[in-house]
Amino acid sequence: MDRNREGQVKDLEKDIQWDIVVIGGGATGLGCAVDAASRGFKTLLVEQSDFAKGTSSRSTKLVHGGVRYLAAGDVALVYEALRERGLLLRNAAHLVKKQPFIIPCFSVFEQLKYVVGLKLYDWLSGRFSFGSSTILNKKSVEKALPGLDSTKLRGGVEYYDGQFDDARLAVNIAQTAIEQGATVLNYVKVEGLLKSGSKVSGVAVRDLETQITYNIKAKAVINATGVFVDDILSMDKPGAKALVRPSQGVHIVLDKSFMPADAALMIPETSDGRVLFAVPWHNYLVVGTTDTPLDKNSLEPKALQQEIDFILQTAALYLAKKPTEKDVLSVFAGLRPLAAPTKNTGKTKEISRSHKLIVSDTGLVTITGGKWTTYRKMAEDTINQVIQVAQLSKAACKTEALAIHGSTTQKLGNHLDFYGLDAAHIQNLMKQDSSLKALLHPKFPHYLAEIVWVTKNEMARTVEDVLARRLRILFVDAQAAIEMAPKVADLMASVLNQNEEWKAQQISNFITLANQYLLNKHPVKPTYKEDQLLTKA
Repeated sequence: MDRNREGQVKDLEKDIQWDIVVIGGGATGLGCAVDAASRGFKTLLVEQSDFAKGTSSRSTKLVHGGVRYLAAGDVALVYEALRERGLLLRNAAHLVKKQPFIIPCFSVFEQLKYVVGLKLYDWLSGRFSFGSSTILNKKSVEKALPGLDSTKLRGGVEYYDGQFDDARLAVNIAQTAIEQGATVLNYVKVEGLLKSGSKVSGVAVRDLETQITYNIKAKAVINATGVFVDDILSMDKPGAKALVRPSQGVHIVLDKSFMPADAALMIPETSDGRVLFAVPWHNYLVVGTTDTPLDKNSLEPKALQQEIDFILQTAALYLAKKPTEKDVLSVFAGLRPLAAPTKNTGKTKEISRSHKLIVSDTGLVTITGGKWTTYRKMAEDTINQVIQVAQLSKAACKTEALAIHGSTTQKLGNHLDFYGLDAAHIQNLMKQDSSLKALLHPKFPHYLAEIVWVTKNEMARTVEDVLARRLRILFVDAQAAIEMAPKVADLMASVLNQNEEWKAQQISNFITLANQYLLNKHPVKPTYKEDQLLTKA
């Protein structure tokens, strides 16, 4: 990032009144920071952990209108999402791509039913279309989806949506906000709301790295904390009624040999009435998701055994090679911040996926619900509301045509493409220091230079930040991520001027976390050995 974390923390020390303070560094909060800063408002965003630590790094990796929502009759939501899908493809061209999906069909009736609905989906996308849906015969489906169990298969329907890397897009949105003039900080926790009379006038925050506290004055405060919105609402009004009902979604990751295809598999109706996807991602296969109502939230939710069993059993109905627990390379769970229902039915499928804006009597603005694809529109609606509530100077939204940091259509043809325009900087690091050309791990194409880059320029502060959200290794192969941890800690320590104790603690913390992503494996004991580290130059 153009301004490192240390430089940005100094902004907290300034005795100024911010126009807008955003609480929450997920997709919605980061979108709000970009929107506000690009309109010229003095903007601060604080996140208690790393950017996209929670929900925003644990999606199915789809940029989509939501075929299922169309089947439910929510045409307005689908239309909005399809439009935003098109804008994301244009504005974050290095991370968003068109992705073919195939629905296997076992009767002519199924083919006709799905193609009719998908033609409406195509029509709603208008000028933002990703491609036309078509009926495929059995042979075409088998060719497009090698690894599919074609027993009793009649044919299929192909349609197009988008795919992306969620956590990496979040980091790039944070960089965009900084480039627009915002101050954006991870590992800064809100500990209370400041008030002037009956109105919110700022936030009390603590820098979790230095433990220094700051009172931040603001004309407006946005609560964009996802599944944690009720925690902030309780600071505003103790005992406030819950606004969010968390729903857990779990994904498993398999080797791509289970379905070595460029197309993705879409299972339109599972035993619980949901859809299930098997999507190629970073040369692996991501399969999910579930929809399990929960009564509590967590920064690091854990997959339930019944969720893992459900995904494996459903996948086994469609894949020729039947996956078992021993085949799972990583399992991750995320919580969706769904607007709480007025009646507790126990079924989160019935809870709205559209976003909701709430303005408290104190002037606190809360944004919740929604989905990754519509993050930009959610932010636009939020800042429009904030301008009214805080009586800020009117300014038009500029994000429809604002390129996200790194966006480019030029490709190198290797994994560095997901850095976009920043790939050139990583290549320059390797030219300056040939030792950084070494691979981080024999199973992956990542260079040591990438660790240096993301630590210096993407505000990565921990080994977890790097392996979970900058490089995504934890999400595709937890065992390999554990093996990488010592090298990552050593390189980060050199950049951040940290000592051996810090390295040991980082390795231990990460191994403890990564064990939660492993199934049926012997847990790795979080110990530290000096010979695991790279030899210093």
